[in-house]
Amino acid sequence: MEWTGEPGIGEHAFLSDCGTAALLDPYGTIDWLCVPDFDSPPLLWSLLDRDRGGSWSMHVEDAVPTRLTYAADTLVAETLWEGPGCRLLSQDLLAVRPDGEGLRPIGVLVRFLACLEGRARIRSTFRAGPDLGRARAEWTAVEYGALRLREGVLLSGGTAPVLDGEGDPAYRVGLAAGESTSLVLDYSRGDRQYGVEEARTLLEGSRRAWRDWASRTSYEGEGAQHVRHSAVVLRGLLHEESGGMVAAPTASLPEWPGGPRNWDYRYVWHRDAPLVVLSFLRLGHAHEAGSYLRYLLSTTEGPVERLTPVHGLDGREPPEETEVDHVRGYAGSRPVRVGNDADVQHQLDVYGHVLDAVLTYQQVVGDLPEKKVKLADDVVEALREVWREPDSGFWEVRSGQRHWTSSKVYAWACLDRAVQLAQHLGRQEEVTFEDWCRERDVIRAEVLERGYDPGPGTFTQSYGAPRVDGSLLRLPLLGFLEGDDPRITRTVDRVMEELGGVGALVHRYDPEGTDDGLRTPEGAFLMCSFDLVSALVLAGRGEEAEDRFRRLCGSCGDLGLFAEEMSDEGVMLGNFPQAFTHLALMEAAVNLRDADHTEALHIWARHRDGRGPHIENERG
Repeated sequence: MEWTGEPGIGEHAFLSDCGTAALLDPYGTIDWLCVPDFDSPPLLWSLLDRDRGGSWSMHVEDAVPTRLTYAADTLVAETLWEGPGCRLLSQDLLAVRPDGEGLRPIGVLVRFLACLEGRARIRSTFRAGPDLGRARAEWTAVEYGALRLREGVLLSGGTAPVLDGEGDPAYRVGLAAGESTSLVLDYSRGDRQYGVEEARTLLEGSRRAWRDWASRTSYEGEGAQHVRHSAVVLRGLLHEESGGMVAAPTASLPEWPGGPRNWDYRYVWHRDAPLVVLSFLRLGHAHEAGSYLRYLLSTTEGPVERLTPVHGLDGREPPEETEVDHVRGYAGSRPVRVGNDADVQHQLDVYGHVLDAVLTYQQVVGDLPEKKVKLADDVVEALREVWREPDSGFWEVRSGQRHWTSSKVYAWACLDRAVQLAQHLGRQEEVTFEDWCRERDVIRAEVLERGYDPGPGTFTQSYGAPRVDGSLLRLPLLGFLEGDDPRITRTVDRVMEELGGVGALVHRYDPEGTDDGLRTPEGAFLMCSFDLVSALVLAGRGEEAEDRFRRLCGSCGDLGLFAEEMSDEGVMLGNFPQAFTHLALMEAAVNLRDADHTEALHIWARHRDGRGPHIENERG
């Protein structure tokens, strides 16, 4: 695997205001920003094209960045610059303010610079690239030295910029020890300008808002540091206005450098739903769990014929997938894609994800109105019409539909959760309860017959297939069979043998054998790697699971962020940071923590009782 010398995907800091996101590379350049929302057209995108893409660079003369970290319990990035006679701290953030239990975006990107020692000479250039360079960047001067890019996008700060020979805003400023300056991009559609003290107020207020939110995270136990940080990352991916959580804030970062596995993940996939709800509830954040569930159910309103697996933040289908020919791509990985066509796929697992999330929320919180519960009924009835059909599967392959074993198990989970929900609410007389029970059992029997190969004694990737894939690791987590059932343990061992990578890594499937439509390599899948930890815990192999968990957590670097995939060399691949990976990390940590409480663990694996002992303990 060859690289081009550009900053690694996993070396970036993730900034968020719960409305949009930015990525900051270790050399002080912001190389990704969409405004005003996660799924808006990119304004800064040199992450995908170092030569032509929009960027906001920072340089300190005769100094180099020596450390990039987060201020504790925040998404405020801190870069330390050091050189002969100079130490400077740069703090970068997307500003937020508290709003009840939520976090509200202010609509500004702040770069606050403080000279700690000696004297620092700073150069900064803002090279805008509206809509991936398809729109022209024209700046106009306004009063007090600020510059306007277009209506609602204003650049200001403690130092007035000038336009360089390329027409880009450029800053030159010197600071002595104890002095500070700031640069602020306001994309809130307002006209406010920010000086140094106003920027300092935004910095301190945002830092306080994040820490107040993080202080409500109730978790002690295995991997506490990683769980608490993952909670902050996931909050940063949760869109405050809509309640939807984007799979990742980036588009077209490659799952293998130079290859075509480059997708736009700035949308909401329902496969995340159960773990989003479960994770936030387990950590004491019922507000976020409720916001997400309301968004989820809003996408099922109206006549339900088929559920689509992905939606935009506005609840509608994402934009049509298109290829952007003029963008080079990260590490030359083409095509560069924006938009996503996964919404046209038929995926059975979606129905199970929705019902699993609804059941978990209702068991723990119990405040779903009757209208929302009936939306879940519609999802169940729609599933009953389509579950016998082949589908595109959990992995969204583009080579044709088939009978994926995990898809059928999620169809079973949809009916199983529907039965449990009806029992929980005493609604057996209101729904076709007996029909649901019978059909649930029919699906289970079919999976045990057609999705199982008695030769090796393992479940298979799809009916009649000779191989396994990583989605089968979720069978015990869904409660389809107990984790120590020999059929499960043999499947787990076979996944480790056939799909295991270096160290604790696990691939999701063999691309060539699976024929997913691309026939090119990809990295190990980090969600599956953490799912294996959980499956091993449920199988009673706690020490093995703990060893794998610690090795995985140790691979994330100082910033504690995970992409979708990773190479055998430990290089992050794919869109970044990835919600699914952090969700699976949190699930694995809680399972490890509760490994000695077998009954409580299995209750959570089946999601049958939200009043399990660790919920009570975490809430005092």
